[in-house]
Amino acid sequence: MRITPAEVTALSLSIKVALLSLVIMFPPGLLVGWLLAKRTFPGKTFLNTLVMCPLVLPPIVSGYLLLILLGKHGVIGGFIYQTFGIEIVFSQWAVIIAVSIISFPLLVRGIVTGMEAVPLELENAARTLGASPFKVFWTITFPLAYRGVIGGTILGFSKSLGEFGATIMVAGNIPGKTQTMALAIFSAVHLGEDASVYRLVLISTIVAFIALWLTERFTLR
Repeated sequence: MRITPAEVTALSLSIKVALLSLVIMFPPGLLVGWLLAKRTFPGKTFLNTLVMCPLVLPPIVSGYLLLILLGKHGVIGGFIYQTFGIEIVFSQWAVIIAVSIISFPLLVRGIVTGMEAVPLELENAARTLGASPFKVFWTITFPLAYRGVIGGTILGFSKSLGEFGATIMVAGNIPGKTQTMALAIFSAVHLGEDASVYRLVLISTIVAFIALWLTERFTLR
């Protein structure tokens, strides 16, 4: 099975985007996961619903909403374009933002699952001994929840690798620039390049299987 340069480019772009997306998502994902798992506050249900919306919304809808926000006449995209002269849509930044939005709920869900399993008794005992909330988080909550955190991270990363609908809406399908592996499969199908489709589908399936296997290993042990 020989992979063509175009397929290598699509695969490397997918990995690059997924890694950058993970770097961007992880800090807010850790914060949101901790809030949802360990805190009670007004609007908690609303926050949880908002975070999980991309899981149930059609990806095309999420992509269209991002297109409205990030376009030159959008609230966010218009400000960036007028201030810095940078157009976000149909760029690699648009790909990163799209996959981040779609995969963020999976990352948060894994973190919440891991942190909910941490006994409150241990955290309360640390607080009564004078530990600050910050110290309790880094010395008790996070270490004991690491399996869920790793599981959510793997799922978020793998989802980023395979995202399609939102990406094609807000970033287009530009070979060498915004064409990820999923978009390369879409193009190959339309062009009738069966051999390329088989190779890319096989790679995607292997990556998805490994990601799910690793998640099960970490979360169910």
